[in-house]
Amino acid sequence: MTEEHRVPGENLVRKIKEIIREGNVRRITIRNEDGKELIEVPLSIGVVGTLMLPAWAAIGAIAALVTNCSIVVEREEPEEETDRYPVSTDSEDGG
Repeated sequence: MTEEHRVPGENLVRKIKEIIREGNVRRITIRNEDGKELIEVPLSIGVVGTLMLPAWAAIGAIAALVTNCSIVVEREEPEEETDRYPVSTDSEDGG
């Protein structure tokens, strides 16, 4: 599942932090006004803090350079209840 947010450059870092706090984010891509991909940051559960510092530095630099941009967010698909608890279709009485 993907979603796109258009934000001014000065709000870029704030919006990305907000998106990450919401959870279930697999990947974030930042594009300029022309749709050109500037950076793609793959995220996984537990990747926080020090491991994100290079990405935050790059995002901060992009925010300083662009006027407007879009953030494309790829989220993990939530598991459906039927996927978690499969129902057996086999007959238990054996025939």
